[in-house]
Amino acid sequence: MAIIMSSSNHILFREEQKFNQLWLWVLVLVPASVSWYAVIEQLVFKRTFGTNPASDSGSVFIWVIFGILFPIFMASLRLVTEVRSDGLYVRFYPLHRSYRNFTFDSIRSCHVQKYRPIRDYGGWGIRYGLKGTAYNVSGDRGVLLEFRDGSKLMIGSQQPERLAAAMPCGPSVIGRQL
Repeated sequence: MAIIMSSSNHILFREEQKFNQLWLWVLVLVPASVSWYAVIEQLVFKRTFGTNPASDSGSVFIWVIFGILFPIFMASLRLVTEVRSDGLYVRFYPLHRSYRNFTFDSIRSCHVQKYRPIRDYGGWGIRYGLKGTAYNVSGDRGVLLEFRDGSKLMIGSQQPERLAAAMPCGPSVIGRQL
């Protein structure tokens, strides 16, 4: 979801993205379902689960981690990107306790770019690859920021044109050195 707000509250663009790929949720929910099934079989019906069953406390531990905490963690993950009047703010909640701020003065250039998440950065999330750092959740489009110190940051976005347009280095000033 992207929102463009008036400059009176100093937020020029806001986008919040969550992991919503079917394949990812299958990878999360299959082990969660198995752990639920195993703990119910073992604790409620008093039947061992598998050929080498875990102890009751081990089953509860696995169930809490994979059946409850991991799905909650995955559901809570979200990438929040804001362009404010004083810079770009990015937060990968709950991994970042506060926003990472990138001032416009520190950005040399930015442009909308299609990229290959796995090949270029090693996947989705907070990634460190040969082409720099990436914050991405889904898709293959974003805004590539090049900083004055030579580092690069790819911000994945479902609306990269609007994100770039909200920044001083956006489409109307592409090619201009800030």
